[in-house]
Amino acid sequence: MEPHEIAEILNHPTSQELLARDLTRLGYVAKDGTPRVVPIAFVWNGAEIVMCTTKNAPKLPALRRNPAVALTIDTEIHPPKILLIRGRADLDVVDGIPDEYLQANGTYQMTAEQRVEWEAEVRSLYDGMVRIVVTPTWAKLIDFETTLPSAVEELIRQREERRRADQVG
Repeated sequence: MEPHEIAEILNHPTSQELLARDLTRLGYVAKDGTPRVVPIAFVWNGAEIVMCTTKNAPKLPALRRNPAVALTIDTEIHPPKILLIRGRADLDVVDGIPDEYLQANGTYQMTAEQRVEWEAEVRSLYDGMVRIVVTPTWAKLIDFETTLPSAVEELIRQREERRRADQVG
């Protein structure tokens, strides 16, 4: 996919709405070769999706071995809105708590007091984290109004061909 095509999809208002959410599903290949999908908080910075995790997270050796990832950001309403992204995970070990981690968790409903307690707990627990940074290399938006899964698009095309053939024959 060309960068301008990816940018066009990611800049679509529905994509921007989805990129403002707080949770994505990260798909990757585990060390044992089997697929994994884990929910993880994220931040979209306009060019990359940034997720943060503990330095001892089991996903890290797998991502070092095979950095190819897939992300799904979606809604729970009908019709669903789905943003699919593929890319490569770059791992960045940092001291302390990355700003993105605090931003990503800022959308959870907490009172001001709960937020202060949560942040103090986080700072006392982690001496550092790993930023998982994904630059999209492919993207698809499915909103079931203007865009559909490719398999459904194909079924619609086939149905239209059958209808035209029935009208002629």
